[in-house]
Amino acid sequence: MAAIRCFKAFRPRPDICDRVAALPYDVYSRKEACEEVRREPMSFLKVDRAETSFDDSVDTYAPEVYKKAGDLLHEMMEDGTYIEEEKPVYYIYELIMDGRHQTGLVACASIDDYVNGVIKKHENTREDKEQDRIRHVEACGAQTGPIFLAYRSIDIVNQIIDRVKTGEKLYGFTSPDGITHNVWIIDEADDIQIIQEAFAGINEIYIADGHHRSASAVKAGLHMREQHPDYTGEEEFNYFLSVLFPHDQLMILPYNRVVNDLNGMTDDEFLKKLEDKFEVKACDAAVSPGKKGSFGMYMDGRWYQLTVKDGVVPEDVVGCLDVSVLQENVLAPMLGIGDPRTDKRIQFVGGIRGLSELERLVDGGKKVAFSMYPTSITELFDIADAGKLMPPKSTWFEPKLRSGIFIHKINE
Repeated sequence: MAAIRCFKAFRPRPDICDRVAALPYDVYSRKEACEEVRREPMSFLKVDRAETSFDDSVDTYAPEVYKKAGDLLHEMMEDGTYIEEEKPVYYIYELIMDGRHQTGLVACASIDDYVNGVIKKHENTREDKEQDRIRHVEACGAQTGPIFLAYRSIDIVNQIIDRVKTGEKLYGFTSPDGITHNVWIIDEADDIQIIQEAFAGINEIYIADGHHRSASAVKAGLHMREQHPDYTGEEEFNYFLSVLFPHDQLMILPYNRVVNDLNGMTDDEFLKKLEDKFEVKACDAAVSPGKKGSFGMYMDGRWYQLTVKDGVVPEDVVGCLDVSVLQENVLAPMLGIGDPRTDKRIQFVGGIRGLSELERLVDGGKKVAFSMYPTSITELFDIADAGKLMPPKSTWFEPKLRSGIFIHKINE
C-alpha cells in the first residue's frame, strides 16, 4: 500500500508565483542559470542553483554555495515571498502545453515506500549527483523540487480532481516558454481521506522523472532518522515532495542520439553494415519514426529511414526497447560506443528540441544523428515492475514541473 499524504506547503504569494516558479535545476548549465537569474531576480533558480550568487572562482559544489541556498530560502520565507499553508492539504497542479492538459496531485510520498519498492525506479543514479542534492536538501531544511511520479489512473481520485478544478484557482500563469500552469487546493477533510485511502489500495507508483532528486530526498530522510533515533515515522523528513500523475495523461517524447564520428568507417561502409540488421531507405524529408522498430538517421545532409529486420529484437522487456535495439546493434558494435553514460562521442537530444536540432548538430560538425520513436509509459511500467533498468536517456518528459511553487519543510 502507498502512503501519499497531504502537507503544509510553503508557497509563493499569488501575485508573484509566476516570477518565482523555475524550471528544474538540472536543465541549466551554470552559465545559463546565471543568465536566467539575471533575467528574473525572483526566480527560485537562485536557491536551486545558489552558485549564481558567486563568480566563477567559487566551485559549484563549495560549502558556501549550499549555505547560500539555505540563507536565500530562509529570507524568502521571512520577507513575505512565501506564505505557509494553515493546515495539511493536497494541491492540484495542471500543466498545459500545445493544448494538451496534464493534471497531477501534489503530495508527499513515503521514503519507506521508496525503500520497500512500492515506489519503483527504472534508472540508475550517480553518487555525485545524489550528494549534490542531499547537501542542498540538508542546507535548506526543505525539499524544493517535486519528484515526477506516475500511477495507474484511479477513478475516484480523478473525480475529486475534476470537481475541484471547476472551482477557483490558487494560481494561474503562463511561463516564458508558453506552458500554462494552474493550481487548485484540496482542503476538504472528506476529499483528503478518500484520496489517502485510494492510494493506500495500490502497490505500484513509478518514478517518471527525478531519480536523483528522489534518491537524495530518501537518503537525506534516512540520515535524519539516524539523528533522531526516537522518530515515529510521522515527521516530515519521512516523506518527500512529489507530483503524481495518472498514466493516461502522460506523454513521453523521444530522446534522440547524435554521434561525433563513424568509428573509422566511410559513409558507404557504415550504410552497408546497417543493412545487416535494418532495411535502409533514403528519404527526401526529415524522418520522425511513426512506430516502434523504426528509426530516422541523418548523415551528410540526407535523411534515411531504418526499419529493424525480423529476428533482431529480443523478447525481454529491456532488450525490445528501441533505445536498446539501437545501442546493441549500432552504437556499440558498429560505432564503438560501449557505455553511452561515459562516452564523450555521443550526446543526447531531448525530443522537445525537434529534428531541426539534429540537422543543426550534424551540419555543424557531428557525423550522424538518430531520431527515435518514444518509449511508452507502458514500457516504463513493465520494466519497473520487472525490477529492471532502462538504458540511459530512454525517456524525455514534457512539460517539466516547476520548482519553487511548493516547498516541503522537513526540519520542523
